[in-house]
Amino acid sequence: MQQEPMRSPANQEMLGEDDSDFLLTPAQEAAMLADYGTGNDDFQFDLKDPDAEEKYINGEQNNGQTQKFKQSLKGDKTSFHNHYVGYMDLFADKLTVMKYLNAHQGWFKRCAHPFKADPIGEMGYAMGVGQVGAMGFKVDARVGLNLLPPDENSVYRITTIPIPNQPPQGYEVDFQAEMRLQEKPLELRSGQTLDQKAVMTSIEWDLNLTVTLQFPQFVQRLSQDMLQKTGDGVLGFVVKRVSKSLTAKVQDDFHKTHEIKIPKQIKLRR
Repeated sequence: MQQEPMRSPANQEMLGEDDSDFLLTPAQEAAMLADYGTGNDDFQFDLKDPDAEEKYINGEQNNGQTQKFKQSLKGDKTSFHNHYVGYMDLFADKLTVMKYLNAHQGWFKRCAHPFKADPIGEMGYAMGVGQVGAMGFKVDARVGLNLLPPDENSVYRITTIPIPNQPPQGYEVDFQAEMRLQEKPLELRSGQTLDQKAVMTSIEWDLNLTVTLQFPQFVQRLSQDMLQKTGDGVLGFVVKRVSKSLTAKVQDDFHKTHEIKIPKQIKLRR
């Protein structure tokens, strides 16, 4: 990641009760308020949504409260960005790896767990990462992903697609990822040998992600500097955690489904 890390209580994870939730703790919020300020000297750190506790009555959404919430979405939109670079090595030749990647209908959903991945047509998925938020504001984060087939240079790309029948969520996502494959021989240390051909496929991928939000008025009372850095930090944490989880599970799933045992002397990046 290239974003500045959030200045919050040292590297605590922003997780809720569910493994797929990313919510700041009160301690982390207080630390950010101390670092960046609210932009309002009279503000008493009360960042609760005044309508939040009354959005549902008897299991049905309260239309009146919903309308109030929509009316509070005023002002300019704020965009948050993250650029992430990841790596993964697979102990197999490039052709075998490409056949596996092309058959994503068999591995993507199970490797995405605990995050949800519902199919959209033959190439797409609606991926949800749970609740994401801070400062009393949160969203149920979902993005439509289109897994494109490789081009003539064996480069894979993932782009954003709409999620069918999904009502407006109050945010926009631009997801652009590129994955490059390179087959190369394994470099063994002096004296080490293998019983089989020492070849692996090295995968490098990078993601450029932009999320645009229009915050309710109670969040806009924060200073722009704090709002921007908090949003960038939360986004960076979500991207890093989801990416590392997916990478590790794909690597394990590939070797398991192909019954490939990794020799002890081989250390693969993940």
